[in-house]
Amino acid sequence: MSRHGSSEQLQERRLRAIALLKEGCTQVAVAQKLGVTQSAVSQWKTAHAQGGNKALAAQPAPGATPKLTKKQCQRLLKYLQQGPRKQGWLTELWTLPRIVQLIEKKFDVQYDQSGVWRLLQRLGWSCQKPERRARERDQDAIERWRKHDWPRIKKRPK
Repeated sequence: MSRHGSSEQLQERRLRAIALLKEGCTQVAVAQKLGVTQSAVSQWKTAHAQGGNKALAAQPAPGATPKLTKKQCQRLLKYLQQGPRKQGWLTELWTLPRIVQLIEKKFDVQYDQSGVWRLLQRLGWSCQKPERRARERDQDAIERWRKHDWPRIKKRPK
């Protein structure tokens, strides 16, 4: 079965199971009441017998520790928001290889591109495609053309 709820909610469910067992409920009844498997109730009972309530306490999620601290992530966001030109590149376009270089230069931490991609997603950034526009673009002239010339030359239904 999948684990639904926060680690604190899961801990409360385990403690509730122990309380129900102490009241005299069978493991089958506890499992049905809490919506878990009988083997889960059995494991919780064994763990409680060996280590008490402390054995049923919420544990931190397993996994590798992040390479950048929260503070470093906030600094990285500031660097990214300043733009690539401010960091020494010639164009205003962040790419994964550039961000890999930036992280290595500023924090002396090595990431590969897939790791940077996951880091950016965790920080709320997404892939963006830059708009391609001519530098000489005159937005006012475009608006005038749309309002005056286009209605005049477009085909009208008969």
